[in-house]
Amino acid sequence: MADPPASTSTATGERKLLRSLTLIPAMAIILANIIGTGVFVKARVMTINVGTPSMVLVVWICAGMLTLTGSLVYAELSTMMPRSGGALHYIGAAYGRRWGYLYGWTITLAIGASVAALAILLVTFLNDLLGGGLPPWALRTLPLVFIAVTTALNLASVKSTGHLATALTVVKIALVLGVGIGGFLISDGSWQNYSLDAIGSAGEGVPESARHGVRGFGAAMLGALWSYNGWAVITALGGEVKDPGRTLPRTMIWGTLLVIALYLLINAAYFYVLTPMEIGNLPESKSIANATVQRFGGNTMARLMSAGLVISAYGTLHTTIMVGARLPYALARKGLMPASLGIISARRVPAFAVLATGAWGLVLALSGTFDILTDIYVFVIWIFYGMSCVALFILRRKMPDAERPYRVWGYPIVPAIFLVVTTFLLVNTFLATPGRAISGFVMVVSGLPVYAYYSRRLGSDEATAWLGGE
Repeated sequence: MADPPASTSTATGERKLLRSLTLIPAMAIILANIIGTGVFVKARVMTINVGTPSMVLVVWICAGMLTLTGSLVYAELSTMMPRSGGALHYIGAAYGRRWGYLYGWTITLAIGASVAALAILLVTFLNDLLGGGLPPWALRTLPLVFIAVTTALNLASVKSTGHLATALTVVKIALVLGVGIGGFLISDGSWQNYSLDAIGSAGEGVPESARHGVRGFGAAMLGALWSYNGWAVITALGGEVKDPGRTLPRTMIWGTLLVIALYLLINAAYFYVLTPMEIGNLPESKSIANATVQRFGGNTMARLMSAGLVISAYGTLHTTIMVGARLPYALARKGLMPASLGIISARRVPAFAVLATGAWGLVLALSGTFDILTDIYVFVIWIFYGMSCVALFILRRKMPDAERPYRVWGYPIVPAIFLVVTTFLLVNTFLATPGRAISGFVMVVSGLPVYAYYSRRLGSDEATAWLGGE
């Protein structure tokens, strides 16, 4: 697909977003968002869920393959509609304006919760790095400072923030490689650990309903998918990607494959260094990556690991605010949010949307109400991943002649597999943790009154109208 003209304004002088993100910065944004904290902490819970190291690795592979099939689906949809806001356009085009709005509303709420949670985790890692020396007032205040500073940095041009994401991603990859390679080359670990299990370990914080069997496997999948979450974030920046017909598919597919390889390496190292029982007995507050490094590198290496976790958490916080702002911006451009959120600054970023995303994160960090939102985040976003997959089939039928620079490999089998597994995960979550599922539905429908307010001022709810815009 050819890029639009390099003009920075419309015929009326209105500023527009610039397509300045090339392959490397775009892939860095995905990696910075995916490799956050999950891969450094989730293996403990997953070990309790499924019992053995080999099954944990199977879960990582299955979750990675599911993520890859999702990337293939989103590659077609995003190149068909390379717009800011990503999936709200695909969902809106397939199901109508109401569902497009509900997607944007729900994910905006959830991203604010992620911003708050990431800032608090960042300060927690910083406190570990300093030996627990931060006073209580600092633990409460520093998350707000980090959110404010990160919001300010995201007011710079997307090209600049893309370069920052690239630098942070280099550190993240080095961190994963350091733990993975160091675990095999430096430690006195053993392959015998793979023949052991975690049955009887403490499993702090893991309910009995999420241990072993189908439900345990499903719970472990959710943990892995949380760690893979972020593979589709670049689609929200679709209006700022250069040559989207080529860049978007390459970014998602190659980025996902790289993350799968890195995750398998570091998790294999965990079980080589530590036994499943040792992992299962770790407290909730202890990072399995930190415990692994401490075993083969001592306290000095463990402190370096803590420093790396601070940088990793910050990188995810940075890209979360960047991407999150594009959803309220896109809704405002459709007349479904306050018009100010659709204004582009002189640096060609949606400045008011960035500020609003940061402010929402500050509110949740102050109130503490983000806990329930982060608990249901994966459930909610996978509802919309499933809807996007169905949208692929709908749009192939409704708009057969629409330009599609990339088409899903293995259609219709690959997207059908993605849809079947997604349905299983959603049903399993509802059975294992019904409170989380119900809260997710409440989050979605909470946007209906707001939608009703804005939609009264607009015309008919034509799904095809979502093909237009930036």
